[in-house]
Amino acid sequence: EAAPILLEGLRRLEYRGYDSAGLAVLDPEQGLQVAKAKGRLQVLADLTGQGQKLTGHIGLGHTRWATHGAPNDVNSHPQVSQSGRIAVVHNGIIENYARLKEFLESKGIAFISETDTEVVAQLLDYYYADCGDIFEAMIRMLHAVDGAYALGIICADYPDRLLCARKDAPLLLGFGEGENMIASDVTAIIRHTRDIAYLDDGELAILSAKGCLLYTSPSPRDRTRS
Repeated sequence: EAAPILLEGLRRLEYRGYDSAGLAVLDPEQGLQVAKAKGRLQVLADLTGQGQKLTGHIGLGHTRWATHGAPNDVNSHPQVSQSGRIAVVHNGIIENYARLKEFLESKGIAFISETDTEVVAQLLDYYYADCGDIFEAMIRMLHAVDGAYALGIICADYPDRLLCARKDAPLLLGFGEGENMIASDVTAIIRHTRDIAYLDDGELAILSAKGCLLYTSPSPRDRTRS
């Protein structure tokens, strides 16, 4: 189960400070499940029964210092698209989020948070609805956003895949037996693996339990891990 492992990783990052925390876990039967809470990580742990209330083998966890929007449950990460099928965690700042938000609102998309990260989730879902392929939608989204980002993304239509991308913010891959993971700091995953690779700027990856495909946007690189 992913949620207890995610909580453990977040506890190892508490030294960095934060004002809210959240989890998104994807289960083929239950779909996308999200829990978020303002305050200490223990609040989130209690809310989720130490992670036991969120079932699934793939997920995202995040602790946040408020930048765009007040520190509250709504503005906490993960941010979820209007359709409810895409969840995003993000370190960094999307500099052109206001223009992108205005564009998406003109297409009838309603925002519930004050964050720049919700723009990423909504824009990715907008492109996904248009092309029907999450990887192509990811490329289009990354070409549209300006700023710094370390992104982790899951989509309900791909219950065995985790996507990530990096530009001007740290992000690393961790490789294990029957499990692969991402983190912004090796401290979060050191209990599970010491086999890691740091993403370079402009790289994105697709992870599953069996392996990892690494790309330089927009063309694949001759570098895979399995």
